Amino acid sequence: MDTPASEPCIGIIGGTGLGDALARILVDGQVLDVETPFGPPAAPLVSGLIDGARVILLKRHGEGHRFSPTKVPYLANIAAMKMAGCTHVVASGATGSLRRHIEPGSLVLCDQIIDCTVHRTRTFYEHAAVHVDFAEPCCPIMRDWLGRAADTLKDGMVHRTGTYVCMEGPAFSTRAQSHLNRQSGGDLIGMTAMPEAVLAREAELAWALLALPTDFDCWKDTHGGGDVLEHVLANLQSATAAALTLLRAALADTSTLRSTASPAHTALDRAIWTDPACIGDEERQRLAPLWGRALSQLVQS
Repeated sequence: MDTPASEPCIGIIGGTGLGDALARILVDGQVLDVETPFGPPAAPLVSGLIDGARVILLKRHGEGHRFSPTKVPYLANIAAMKMAGCTHVVASGATGSLRRHIEPGSLVLCDQIIDCTVHRTRTFYEHAAVHVDFAEPCCPIMRDWLGRAADTLKDGMVHRTGTYVCMEGPAFSTRAQSHLNRQSGGDLIGMTAMPEAVLAREAELAWALLALPTDFDCWKDTHGGGDVLEHVLANLQSATAAALTLLRAALADTSTLRSTASPAHTALDRAIWTDPACIGDEERQRLAPLWGRALSQLVQS
């Protein structure tokens, strides 16, 4: 798409480690009190500037990492981002690597997701038939933007593609599951990409996933009986530092996001199948921040 986009406001959903690192470099930080139709987000949103770009930060798991992956209020988190004015979202999170060439401590700009979760609500629109195109879950415009910023890091530090397997958790994989995930085409294993990605699409937010591999999962024994957690924390620290460098390089030049609209920004144009006359006024108003643009166009047509 070549339609110019408005000035971007970039939401950053921080996983373990990165959220605190970003908060430390935020300029003119302001806490936003956003109440959504789905309750409060996991933590207060914080708006400010990083290297001149307007950003809104959110700790996915809440203050003190109090929400397990299944219990994260994904609907409230994404709705709050939308209501606060975000146009784009960079999601980050620690993962396990399922491939030898994806070393712990590196970064992955994911392009695909396999959803293996079973206990999570996957849509905002439970009282209407809304079917978004989700063949490409990660915004190609944002992946290109982040990919250019990746040139600032050393060779091999950033992998430009990767398939993220989203498991339910909270326990990690058995060894048999880890091998099965490799056989299914997975490159990374994590617990938080879904339903976050599909909800962002339903909210017409461009969404990209920056994964931080911390270990090789259990398919590959690399620690020789040593302290696995010690290795994970050390790799998380180096991956977080690399992610911070990449994001700062990207935020220093948001011209790509400003000049090129994401396909996600019009994701609802042909996605609402329910006749608007069959949608009650209360439901229309309740979800107006999410589907208001597309629904009004549908009514007018």
